[in-house]
Amino acid sequence: MALREKKSEAIKMRKEGASYSQIKAKIKVSKSSLSLWLQGMPLSEKRLRELRDWNDVRIERFQDTMRHKRESRWAEVRKRAAKDIGKLNKRELLIAGLFLYWGEGGKTMRASVSVSNTDPAMLRFFMHWLKVLGVSKNRLRVHVHLYADMNIKTELQYWSKILDLPLSSFTKPYIKKSNRIGLSYKQKFTHGTCNVLYHNRDISEYVLEALDYIRDEFTLKNRKGILLDE
Repeated sequence: MALREKKSEAIKMRKEGASYSQIKAKIKVSKSSLSLWLQGMPLSEKRLRELRDWNDVRIERFQDTMRHKRESRWAEVRKRAAKDIGKLNKRELLIAGLFLYWGEGGKTMRASVSVSNTDPAMLRFFMHWLKVLGVSKNRLRVHVHLYADMNIKTELQYWSKILDLPLSSFTKPYIKKSNRIGLSYKQKFTHGTCNVLYHNRDISEYVLEALDYIRDEFTLKNRKGILLDE
């Protein structure tokens, strides 16, 4: 940027209420040059107060303070929740898994159970729940949905490690032709969508009938459901 252009830009920014520091950061000019160019262009008292109260350092300190307060509050809430939940027994895990499956599980095939999600923790819980039902981990199969701009080998290794399952448990991944660039929530799809499946008619029928049992307890026609302590 030529010197004349810098001066013109500095005057424009000053008229818009910029401080010397803000102008210097943008056009890279010495303070002495600014003092010469901006003679007779002092900022108003109101603007000076704004700059003083909302400079970068103050804003950062305020944000740090608010973050610490928020994290401290979350820690207390988490501690209370952990105390309320405690250690889950087998029956509680069974029920928790059924409600997870009610919301997220595959229900169209009576010969298999499956959950698809982007959250590894949810899939690990699903696998633990299957263990409660007596399912061996080496019987599981995994199908991953990825986008064309992903490194297929890297993503398969990621899911293999995070789920503690060998690559031999994985079927050929489905690769979407589109890229993640157009996604509104692309951070959710960092590693694609993973589907954990177990093919077994007896387990599938047990899960689906258990869900029917729970569903019936909450229908309008059954107001005296044994699950509800009214």
